[in-house]
Amino acid sequence: MKILFLIFLLVPIIEIYFLIEIGEVIGAIPTVFLVVFTAVLGAQLLRFQGLSALQRVQASMARGEMPAVELLEGVVMLVGGALLLTPGFFTDSLGFICLIPPLRQKIIRHVISRYIRFPDAGGAPPSSSDGPRTIDGEFKRLDDD
Repeated sequence: MKILFLIFLLVPIIEIYFLIEIGEVIGAIPTVFLVVFTAVLGAQLLRFQGLSALQRVQASMARGEMPAVELLEGVVMLVGGALLLTPGFFTDSLGFICLIPPLRQKIIRHVISRYIRFPDAGGAPPSSSDGPRTIDGEFKRLDDD
């Protein structure tokens, strides 16, 4: 919760700082034009790459595979598009990072390795710290005979 508060506090401050600094160097009107241009360019890139990701999802599903990585790419692209539509140079930089395929894949690999845990495929029994265990089986009541 504190990290979210810091993000909502620091990002606008960073954006205002960059807008003032760039505005002093190139002027107010070119700065506004550049902010609008990056939003339009980002929307076009998102549209193009989003359609490409959708085609990859459909191809994976047609092969009978789970399109997990393609869906995560879609989420990262969606975040990148939202960042590009937010006015400012800092969020535009983050948004473009999300739309560059090698960087996007690196972000996805980081998220998967850090936050997603896969079950052990080795067939080892779960330890007692894993929580309750369920054992499947069949039974027959002896008093029903």
